[in-house]
Amino acid sequence: MRIIIDAMSKLELKSVIQRYGRQTIVNGVDFRLEQGSIACLLGPSGCGKTTLLRCIAGFEEISGGEILIHDAVVSRAGHRVPPEKRQVGMVFQRPNPFPTMSIRENVLAGVKLNNRRISKGDAEELVESSLRGANLWNEVKDRLDRPGSGLSGGQQQRLCIARAIAVSPQVLLMDEPCSALDPISTYAIEELIGELKKNYTIVIVTHNMQQASRVSDKTAFFNIAGTGKPGKLIEYNDTATIFTQPAVQATEDYVSGRFG
Repeated sequence: MRIIIDAMSKLELKSVIQRYGRQTIVNGVDFRLEQGSIACLLGPSGCGKTTLLRCIAGFEEISGGEILIHDAVVSRAGHRVPPEKRQVGMVFQRPNPFPTMSIRENVLAGVKLNNRRISKGDAEELVESSLRGANLWNEVKDRLDRPGSGLSGGQQQRLCIARAIAVSPQVLLMDEPCSALDPISTYAIEELIGELKKNYTIVIVTHNMQQASRVSDKTAFFNIAGTGKPGKLIEYNDTATIFTQPAVQATEDYVSGRFG
């Protein structure tokens, strides 16, 4: 089933398939996400949500179909634009600042990895703008040379977001960004996500139904028929519709907590 909601898109997946050996992880995923929108990927564990993020980020070459960013193909079978050249930022489930690096060095890590030459003055401006973008500047501006690992869990995750946006991505991917955080830090990250959508197209994997309903514009529900079966996109629509009037019974059962 081909599901397309938006006529114009910043991110588009066309019949994406990913296999590991003989096992198909995700099969025939289609969706479009317009610029400045947030999509949440929901579904039980093992249905390929994180795998899909890794494919969008360029960490894995897909087995079939196409992934486009701003109408340019960045992935198809046999062709993969590397992560550092596809303008995608990735924030992982657990905060992962580089422990031996300072806060400043953590923000600039992706830029240096991409071999971008930057003057000292421009680097300082980028550090400040990225930390401001992650709502962290005022909390750390006087200790930029201290280790990023010395921050609280919520601050570390915002530092990782600053590191991701420092490379000027078009698309920002987040894999359960609040699962390791307390409720106060979770609220801060959700508030930040709402601000970030002004400048980025965002895709979030989450198991938190309330979070999906609070932060996203679109919701995609994935499911599997059983252990070892491929994950499939069951339904993709406006978040309000998914949570109040889903078209598929399995979607209603999942978002209402009757399974999963």
